[in-house]
Amino acid sequence: MRARLDSAVLRLAGVLLLGMLAPLLDSTIVNVAIDTLGRDLGAPVSDVQWVSTAYLLALAMAIPITGWSADCFGAKRMWLVSLLLFLAGSALCGLAWDLGSLVAFRAVQGAAAGLMLPILQTLLMRAAGGRQLGRLMAVVSLPALAGPIFGPVIGGLVAGHLSWRWIFYINVPICLIAVLVAWWRLPADASRERRPLDVTGLLLLSPGLAALMYGLAQVGTVGGFRDVSVLGPMAAGALLVATFACRRTSEPLVDLRLFRDRTFTASSALLFLSGLAMFGSMLLLPLFYQQERGQSVIAAGLLLAPQGVGSLLSKGLGGVADRVGPRPVVLAGIAMTVLGTLPFAFADQYTSGLLLGLALVVRGAGLSAANMAIMVGAFRGLDGARIPHASSVTRIAQQLGGAFGAAVLAVVLQRQLADHPAVAFGHTFGWALALTALAVIPAALLPRAEQPVISV
Repeated sequence: MRARLDSAVLRLAGVLLLGMLAPLLDSTIVNVAIDTLGRDLGAPVSDVQWVSTAYLLALAMAIPITGWSADCFGAKRMWLVSLLLFLAGSALCGLAWDLGSLVAFRAVQGAAAGLMLPILQTLLMRAAGGRQLGRLMAVVSLPALAGPIFGPVIGGLVAGHLSWRWIFYINVPICLIAVLVAWWRLPADASRERRPLDVTGLLLLSPGLAALMYGLAQVGTVGGFRDVSVLGPMAAGALLVATFACRRTSEPLVDLRLFRDRTFTASSALLFLSGLAMFGSMLLLPLFYQQERGQSVIAAGLLLAPQGVGSLLSKGLGGVADRVGPRPVVLAGIAMTVLGTLPFAFADQYTSGLLLGLALVVRGAGLSAANMAIMVGAFRGLDGARIPHASSVTRIAQQLGGAFGAAVLAVVLQRQLADHPAVAFGHTFGWALALTALAVIPAALLPRAEQPVISV
């Protein structure tokens, strides 16, 4: 008989996932409304893109400090701080008087979002004590599906029928309820030994990640990786991150000694590649339906809903990863993702919508199953002291993978539309397939059978 998740862990997950709804919905809603923001604020699209870029840069800079802040001030306290910060940023975005103020307040939102997911993972992994991680990941992944499914639809409705300010005001009641529930229901922080802040590490890693993210964000604007506005920030970012990695200190901001563990290293590589496959295709799929199939923004959002249905159907595979280890589940998930993406490489405006919908179900199931099993591999066997560091590293890997995937596929699509417009989307989906298939290499390094768990 399969063991069930502890009811206290499930209650904790429910409280935390309520708070994550706002940033998950916010990112997709804002992306849909970029054109509306440009018209209402009288700014060109190149300037309005900073509404998204500022959010991503602040998010990247905040991630490294989450482990230290959770240890120093307590994970519950930092969760409440991040929620209040996101609430304040959302309200200020709604009150913004021009593009500059909106960009500044979006950075506040991004910093809050950068804190939230690593702290959520830290709280849940410590509470679970290394047990039933696959089933826990299945529960945690459910609200993550809400953003891609409902975000474009809500964004289209708000942008089409209400002021753009409601794109941000909609977060306020969600955050307010989440703060009250978290203050009431989250358990008090256990006393932990405080560690000093690695100031030098912070000054290296946070700007380094921000520079890498900025360079990748510029790729789509300039149409390639060779421009100085891309190469300059990426080279500076890589140098700062490499310097951080080469430092030797007893209390690092993020403990890279985690990479001595083969399973954690393989899981981190897979998270980078899964971010690439997931977020890169999140850019590609809506464009395919809108440009190739002639659908509206709202219709495209609805047509992508089968991918979320597939993710829901795969949640039972979390328990399989607990029993047989993450490797078989990840490999099966990669195979399903490739199978679900393949029809889009040959699709055009006449391809059956039913076939594409079924393909999205398979693709969503594959991505979700693989991600759940990867997280099982990343956190299995870690003691409580290393969990905050692992939460930061896994989030960084997925965020960079998403930015890299979106940049690569944006460049490929632009060039294909210029040179071979009739088959542009097919060729670009072919690139997405190849990048997804690369995940087989690190997946082979994951354990097959369950390893012993260290209690926390």
